[in-house]
Amino acid sequence: AVAVPPEILALTESLARNTHENWAAQRIAQGWRHGPVRDDARKEHPCLVPYDELPEAEKDFDRRTALETVRLILSLGYRIVSP
Repeated sequence: AVAVPPEILALTESLARNTHENWAAQRIAQGWRHGPVRDDARKEHPCLVPYDELPEAEKDFDRRTALETVRLILSLGYRIVSP
């Protein structure tokens, strides 16, 4: 239950975008491509699109990952300071 200051909350959207872009780059490097449904045998995934084109539910998944990462960093005593 770590409180995240509002100015740091804005950072989580950038981190969420980065999380998705890294995931997509790894998938593409493994031979995956965009497809209408996830198909492991054909290496197709519907989320292999730019972050802005993701469904809101998928963006929320990345946002939660980012937010929990920020919370962990703060709980360990680190400070995140805006430039």
